[in-house]
Amino acid sequence: MSDHMPDESENTANNGEERSHDSVVDPENTGDKISDAHKSEVPARNNEAESFISFLKELPVLIITAVVIAYVIKWLIIQPFYIPSPSMEPTLIPDDRVLVAKFIYRFGNPTPGDIIVFVAPTGENRDYIKRIVAVGGDKVEVRDGDLLVNDKPAPQDYETMPGDYSNWGPEVIRKDHVMVMGDNRPNSADGRVFGQLREDAILGKAFMIYWPLDRISLFE
Repeated sequence: MSDHMPDESENTANNGEERSHDSVVDPENTGDKISDAHKSEVPARNNEAESFISFLKELPVLIITAVVIAYVIKWLIIQPFYIPSPSMEPTLIPDDRVLVAKFIYRFGNPTPGDIIVFVAPTGENRDYIKRIVAVGGDKVEVRDGDLLVNDKPAPQDYETMPGDYSNWGPEVIRKDHVMVMGDNRPNSADGRVFGQLREDAILGKAFMIYWPLDRISLFE
C-alpha cells in the first residue's frame, strides 16, 4: 500500500474557510486560490497513481519471494504430514495432521520416545510415522506382550493400544540405526516387520498435532 500523500486541496480548503471569517476578502485573490487548489490535486493524484503502479510492478517479486520462503520452510525446516492409518493410535488417529521438525537431528541424536517420520524402508514411495523405542547399542525384545529394552521393561510416558502381539527378538540395534514401533502395537507394520531403521532415513521429528482444532497438542 502506498504511503498516504497529503492533499494540498485540504490545506487550501482550510485557508478558504479562514478567509470566510475575514471582514474583507478580495474576490480576485480568492478566485486565484481556488484555482490553485484544483490544480494541486493533479500532481497528488499522479503521485498516488505512480505509487500504485510501482506496487503492481513489485507484486510478482513479493509473491515469488513468499513462495520461496514457504518452500524453504516446508522442505528444510517444518513440514506438515497427514495421518492415514490407525497404526499410531491412541497418540495419533486417522485424519490427524502433524508438524514435523526436519532439522532437529542435525543438533542432537534420535531418542527413545521420539515420534519420527521416515522414508519407508520397504521400497515404497511413501513415508511412515512411528515411535523410536530403542537406539544403537540397545537390546530389544518383545516378550509376552511386553517391550523389553536391555532386559528391562521399556520406560514410557505414552499410551499404547492394549492387545496381544507376537514375541519378537531379542535383537541388538546396530550403530546409526533405531528400532521403531507403532503405538498401536497389535496393528502396526513396524520394525518387527521391516527390521532396524537407518538414522539417515529419518525425515524429522513430529512435535505437534495442528489439525483438527479439537486435537491440537504438543508432544512431550
